[in-house]
Amino acid sequence: MTLFSDTELFATGLKGKKIFDLPDAELILIDNFFTKEESDRFYEKLLRQTKWREYEMEMYDKIVTAPRMISWYEDKDNIGADQNGPDWTYELLTIRGRVERETQLEFNSLLLNLYRNGNDGVAWHSDKEHNSGPNPIIASVTFGETRMFRLRHKFRKDIPQVEIPLHHGSFLLMAGTTNSFWQHQVPKTAKNVLPRINLTFRRTKRSE
Repeated sequence: MTLFSDTELFATGLKGKKIFDLPDAELILIDNFFTKEESDRFYEKLLRQTKWREYEMEMYDKIVTAPRMISWYEDKDNIGADQNGPDWTYELLTIRGRVERETQLEFNSLLLNLYRNGNDGVAWHSDKEHNSGPNPIIASVTFGETRMFRLRHKFRKDIPQVEIPLHHGSFLLMAGTTNSFWQHQVPKTAKNVLPRINLTFRRTKRSE
């Protein structure tokens, strides 16, 4: 029998905005971007209502199943005539609206990632640029378990890696040349952790 909700276990960060002083990067973190109550509600809704799916990816010349689940949303006018995607839910539109008011930007697509436990993660990478341009703006929202977000400079080994714990209800903005000069990852962990949901809002070009 569960005596309390999983959401009671999720930690929120300190309130406030942090602008990182890093070369070749524009990186802003806002903890408590959503209140604990809002974050709990969004977490429960997204975890249960999202049509999560596994997907295959290429790694070292092999096709493997990615260690996380995903879901993709895109505005209808950004999808080709022969394609069809899921409708944005009320919760997703509400979250997107808050992100757009904060950034004063419009986003037309969204990638959701579900990290089910510590065995799920994402390896070092920079985001692909074929449908978002060389310097994409990525607005990232986290609900659920706190996981470590790491960055490393692609060319300067003298710069230490950066570690950012992304808490329940946090918001991280990556802009400027961040994607061109930095890689990022969410490492796996041996700790017994609960699920984490990450939403990355994007500005993509019209699908072909």
